[in-house]
Amino acid sequence: MFWTLLLALILLLLLQAQLLVCLHELRASLTSVTSATPSGSSNASALQRLPGAIIIGVRKGGTRALLEMLNLHPDVEVAKNEIHYFNLDEHFRKGLDWYRAQMPITLPGQLTVEKTPGYFTAPLAPKRIWATNPAVKLLLIIRDPAERLVSDYTQVLHNRIQQNKPYQPLEELLLSQEHINPKYKALQRSFYYQHLARWLELFPREQMHIVDGEALIQNPFPELQKAETFLELPPRIKPDNFYFNVTKGFYCMLSAGHDKCLDESKGRPHAPLSSEAFQKLCRYLRVPNQIFFRMVGQRFDWC
Repeated sequence: MFWTLLLALILLLLLQAQLLVCLHELRASLTSVTSATPSGSSNASALQRLPGAIIIGVRKGGTRALLEMLNLHPDVEVAKNEIHYFNLDEHFRKGLDWYRAQMPITLPGQLTVEKTPGYFTAPLAPKRIWATNPAVKLLLIIRDPAERLVSDYTQVLHNRIQQNKPYQPLEELLLSQEHINPKYKALQRSFYYQHLARWLELFPREQMHIVDGEALIQNPFPELQKAETFLELPPRIKPDNFYFNVTKGFYCMLSAGHDKCLDESKGRPHAPLSSEAFQKLCRYLRVPNQIFFRMVGQRFDWC
């Protein structure tokens, strides 16, 4: 009887030891599988990442259209709202973690894009962006600066009317004693060369892509092709991603059987400005435009 119990005890201890060995090997095997799992196949790799590209401006140049069109690409995720992190002190003080938290969730290999047109004219924005990521790709969409000024005023006018606030006619703001008023803020935003100079002090020209805003509106696909190349994205956006909406008067987007048009503020009729005042504005901007053309190595058909 004694020897039977002793043998049973020895067998029990051996089984327990073998069980511990098996558990250890199983744990090591699971650890190995986890570490070998590709990052793209794990939910843990879906993160909010800092943008690899930023649309920095210009205001009323077509930044929203460019962002939405880039978002057609399967490898692009965009921040839906303007963040104003690099141009507003109250946002910049919140820190980089706050900025990252405003970004969309992306997988490895996807590109995060943010757009805030206020960055282009903000004096501190270039240095702040460069300090955050000196390798970030910059997109600058531009349009005729005279047309941009009128569109800028039109948006402000619309907002003031909605809020029942008083407003001045554009001609009163633009002209002073029948001459162009250089202190008008909307005009200062149209001096593209002055603002570009600050960016080129830090970022090489090849790190910034110029998008022709007028060309984007008239025929989006060629401009999107150029943007894909600049962003080093595989060509995924196609001509049939766009169709001309006769009612709205501009191109809308098609993706996976769903169409999307920009909101009703796009294509809004411009505020009135006399032909004489507009021609004065065009003449005033002629020299600033020529300086800008030389800086970017490209000419545009502006007034």
